[in-house]
Amino acid sequence: MKHFVFRTLGQAKRLIVILFGFTILAGGVVMIVLPGPAVVVIPLGLAILATEFIWARKLLAAVKGRFERMKKGNNTEPHP
Repeated sequence: MKHFVFRTLGQAKRLIVILFGFTILAGGVVMIVLPGPAVVVIPLGLAILATEFIWARKLLAAVKGRFERMKKGNNTEPHP
């Protein structure tokens, strides 16, 4: 019985993190066309989702790399 309770609580926590992350990410995407800090909110949503999904981790790393290149003044895409 104890294992069932912990498993259920873990699934509930995961569901809350996923819903919260996708809500923040969707809000950031909406802010691309509406006024708002989309540049801050989208990586925040990805960071929350990265705790549960590998694809979000990879996308967040790509976004971080793009920000680093923008800070250095090199806005071109890297050549493979």
